[in-house]
Amino acid sequence: MPQGPLMRPKFWETIPLTKMTPQEWEALCDGCGKCCLNKIEYEDTGEVEYTRVACRLLDGETCRCMQYPIRKQFVPDCVQLSPKTLPKIAYWMPRTCAYRLLHEGKNLPEWHPLITGDPESTHTAGASVRGWTIPEFEVSEDDWEDYTIEETP
Repeated sequence: MPQGPLMRPKFWETIPLTKMTPQEWEALCDGCGKCCLNKIEYEDTGEVEYTRVACRLLDGETCRCMQYPIRKQFVPDCVQLSPKTLPKIAYWMPRTCAYRLLHEGKNLPEWHPLITGDPESTHTAGASVRGWTIPEFEVSEDDWEDYTIEETP
């Protein structure tokens, strides 16, 4: 992946999340689409279950938000991930998420596009939701439990 003028070489290894440029912050996203899966959070236990039901704005093939810059206009409760919000929500982010991994002091996975230089590497590694989601407008929220994923992605 080309490093732009606002991205320092291997910035994810040396720069704290709070000191990254906006371009570096956005480049951490591996494009897996997992964070756009609807989740069921049980208030009594705090357990979070992922479903195959995806946000209405997720493109199931590219695994990217179709309206990213203006997504809150369509999905008001979409979480805007930032260094400030990350500590509060990292627990429900996917285990392979670069933001969560770096927040926890871990390394990026070897298939991450920043490591491979290939934006398709997330999909090639089978680490994305490409091809197996169901748009939320096709499933009633009451039926989300029928689409839970056995293992947290």
